[in-house]
Amino acid sequence: MGTMYYGGPSMPIHIDDRALAHLKVVIATKLRRGESFTLSWQHHEDEPRGRSTIWLHPSIPLRFVFNDPEPPELSREWIHDLANSANTSGGIQLVAEHIDAGPTSVEGSATAVSATT
Repeated sequence: MGTMYYGGPSMPIHIDDRALAHLKVVIATKLRRGESFTLSWQHHEDEPRGRSTIWLHPSIPLRFVFNDPEPPELSREWIHDLANSANTSGGIQLVAEHIDAGPTSVEGSATAVSATT
């Protein structure tokens, strides 16, 4: 289980490492372009029931922490779906991973996002 810290360490957001790796690619791409957007997810089973949304902006500190020392292979389709949702008025909706023809490296990815619930 990875952790995303947004705006400081007081409110960690726990996300599966694989999902967080995809999310990191999409978020970094959007923020590098100076774009702001929302990110929404459903709470984990061990958290109070519900869902959360945050507004991501390039000027707010952001840190990704992964439990696994090795980066996972990324799914091109999952990255595409998450990047597309980032460009909508609803922002990034963390959705389950799709199985596609094959993985891609982080360097070969234009954008990516995802987390599991």
